[in-house]
Amino acid sequence: MGGGEARLPGLSRRGMLKLAAAGGLAAAAAGTLPAGTAAAADGPIVKPLPPELFEVYGTNAETRWEALSGQGYLTPVDRFFVRDHTSTPILDAAAWRLRLFGSGLRGAPTAANPVEFSYRELRELPSETITAFIECAGNGRSFFTSQQGQSVSGTAWKLGAVGVARWRGVRLATVLARAGLTRHAVDVLPEGLDPDYVTAGVNLGKVRRPLPVAKALQDVLLAYEMNGRPLPPDHGFPVRLVVPSWAGISSIKWLGRLEVSADPLVSPWNTQYYRLLGPDYPAEGTLVTEQVVKSAFELPWHATLAAGRRHVLRGRSWSGHGRIRRVEVSTDGVTWEPAKPISPALDRGWLQWEFPWRPRNAGEYTLRARATDITGVRQPDVAPYNTQGYLFGAVVRHPVTVSAA
Repeated sequence: MGGGEARLPGLSRRGMLKLAAAGGLAAAAAGTLPAGTAAAADGPIVKPLPPELFEVYGTNAETRWEALSGQGYLTPVDRFFVRDHTSTPILDAAAWRLRLFGSGLRGAPTAANPVEFSYRELRELPSETITAFIECAGNGRSFFTSQQGQSVSGTAWKLGAVGVARWRGVRLATVLARAGLTRHAVDVLPEGLDPDYVTAGVNLGKVRRPLPVAKALQDVLLAYEMNGRPLPPDHGFPVRLVVPSWAGISSIKWLGRLEVSADPLVSPWNTQYYRLLGPDYPAEGTLVTEQVVKSAFELPWHATLAAGRRHVLRGRSWSGHGRIRRVEVSTDGVTWEPAKPISPALDRGWLQWEFPWRPRNAGEYTLRARATDITGVRQPDVAPYNTQGYLFGAVVRHPVTVSAA
C-alpha cells in the first residue's frame, strides 16, 4: 500500500469511561474528545454488556437470541453484537478525516498527500439509507465442533454474531467519483483507526481488507448513522463501511483511509485470515465473500417449555444471496412444516417467522429450522468443513426441555 502495504502481483483473488451513553456520544460528535483516544472502559468494548443480552468473549460480544424476542425487525443498538480485533477507539469527529490515495485515482495521490473528506463534508453529500445485516464470517463456528465433531480455530460463536440495522450514509461510489476514480482501478483497501492488531508477537497493523471495485461501486455505504442516530463508538463512530451481504470483516469500522489501486491489493485479512482452508479447498484457499443461509430461534439454549400447551416458536432467517423464500421447522427431526412469515423478506435483511407447537409429552426435544433463499439455496444438514470455522450454514439443532404440565 502506498506507505508500506505489500502487493502480490501474481495474486488475482482478492475510567476514559464508558461514554455515558447519549451524553458521551454527543460529546464525541461535537468534537470534544481527543482524536484517536482509545476507550478506557472496563474492557475493550465501551457499551454495557449485561449477561442477559450478551455472551462475552474478550474483545467480542455475542447477542443472545432470546434478547431479540419482541424487539421488532431491527436489532436495537444495545443488543447489537460487537466484533473487535483490539479495542473500541474513541474518535473526534471534528478532527476525523477520510483519506483517499493510490494509483486508481486521477493523478495518483499519495498517502502523504491524499484526497481528504471531513466528517462535515461527508454529511453534506447526497445520503442514502439501507436496511442490511452485518454478520461475522465465524458466526455459528461452534457448531462445527458441537454438531459435526470437527476442530476449528477462532471465537466459538453460536448464532448471535449478526444484526440488522438501518444504516444512513453516503454511497462509496459517490466518494470515489469525487476523489477521481479512474477506469484502471481494480481494488479498494479500507483501513480502520482502531489500534494495531498484534498476534503471536507479530504486529499486523491496522485492520484492513481489500474490496473489488465492482462491489465497491455496487451497494457499499460509508455509514455515519445506525437506526436513526450517529454511530455508537463500538459500531464504528464516526464512519464505517457497510458492505451488504458480505462477511462482516469487509464492513471496516472507524474508517480512516482508502487506498484505490490499479493493481490487486492484499492484507493479512484476505491472505492469512478469511479464506476457506481445508481438504476440500485449493491449497491457497478460497476467499470468503458472501454470507450463507442461516436460521435461528428466538429461544434460550436448553429452554424449558410446558407440555400440553400451545407455544409460538419465533425466529429469523437470512442469506447473503438475497431474500428468504421459505422457512421450515421440524420438532421431531423427521417431518418439516412451513413456518409463517411475520415480516417482509428483505434482500439484505432477514425474514421473521413463527411456528405454533403444542408438545404432548414431557422430555428432551431438538428444534430445527431451515431456510431457502431466493436463489434456491437451502440450508444443508452438514456444513462444508474449513479449518477456521467460517460460513457455518447447516441446520442448527436447538435443544429444549418439555416439562410436565
